[in-house]
Amino acid sequence: MTIRLAIADDQALVRGALRALLSAEPDLDVVAECGRGDEVVGMVVGSRPDVCLLDIEMPGLDGITVAEQLAESCPECRVLVVTTFGRPGYLRRAMDAGVAGFIVKDTPASELAQAVRTVHGGGRVIDPELAAESLVEGHNPLTEREQEILRLAEDGSSITVIADRLSLSTGTVRNHVSSAIGKTHSANRAEAARNARELGWL
Repeated sequence: MTIRLAIADDQALVRGALRALLSAEPDLDVVAECGRGDEVVGMVVGSRPDVCLLDIEMPGLDGITVAEQLAESCPECRVLVVTTFGRPGYLRRAMDAGVAGFIVKDTPASELAQAVRTVHGGGRVIDPELAAESLVEGHNPLTEREQEILRLAEDGSSITVIADRLSLSTGTVRNHVSSAIGKTHSANRAEAARNARELGWL
């Protein structure tokens, strides 16, 4: 039986390489591809692949949010995250979003093809080094509000600007920032945002 695949990655060269590698397998057929996160659900609905290979950082919508949408709208399509960003926080968030597999892009072609078959067969595939690292790092300790504030802090926005954007008092924002700084073991909000991003918590 041929396994139908869709590929979502914002880098055309990566999409082309994945398509070439997977299409060389006799039982795999790439039926659709796109380069934006906000195009994935429409692509999957239109092409009905068995497995969708999904990057995390894409324009329009991030891959983890897309995975959540696919779990609701196209539960029959299994999701395999194939990303450059092998961060423990991303792995945990992706698993919570319902993905069936999570591997990094430097995975050998034969292992990638086998990962697709495993996921299609109902199994799970997780990069072993990343899984071990994820166990060490633990769950994302940041609340949704703290994550929201740190995302706004990434561009250097002041407490006042962040408070205005979120319709919160400056005191409330300061409390959330202080908590996030402590949880990320950082010196200030900019460092907290950077550390949280590197851990895949944002």
